[in-house]
Amino acid sequence: MTTIRPSQPQDVPDIAAIYAHHVLVGTGTFETEPPALRDMADRRADILAKGLPYLVAVDGNKVLGFAYCNWFKPRPAYRFSAEDSIYLAPAAQGQGLGRVLLNELASQAERSGVRKLIAVIGDSSNLGSVAVHRSVGFRPVGVLKSCGWKFDRWLDVVLMDMPLGPADSCSPH
Repeated sequence: MTTIRPSQPQDVPDIAAIYAHHVLVGTGTFETEPPALRDMADRRADILAKGLPYLVAVDGNKVLGFAYCNWFKPRPAYRFSAEDSIYLAPAAQGQGLGRVLLNELASQAERSGVRKLIAVIGDSSNLGSVAVHRSVGFRPVGVLKSCGWKFDRWLDVVLMDMPLGPADSCSPH
């Protein structure tokens, strides 16, 4: 049975392997070299130190996917807007797991004080990612044409967002 839970240090090797696959064969991330295991552990620790969620979907002890959010930009005015990231193992794709993982991420991000969740989706042909974001309530807000170069071709970035909680209807204080 698949469950969603907070990531643990022992999940990092599986997280790194899933991400490495997407770096090497996918266009959802514009990284071109898989980060070292230590780098992935440091990235996870940074997210958690900010009080933001870093989740895994697991079946038993096997990590099937992960999702986290990080502040959209470092300047203080952006402190209520976060960018989500979600990656699934190839065998876990197309089964609805991404939607479950992203829904839980949005819930936990809202509890962390996030008012706007932003998707910065690599490659406008990444229809699976666009669809999973749309399925949980994200709306398209724009496309940055040809702003990434990977696999010897120009790639777009699709921007989507979703308000959380009271969103912009009131002051965050």
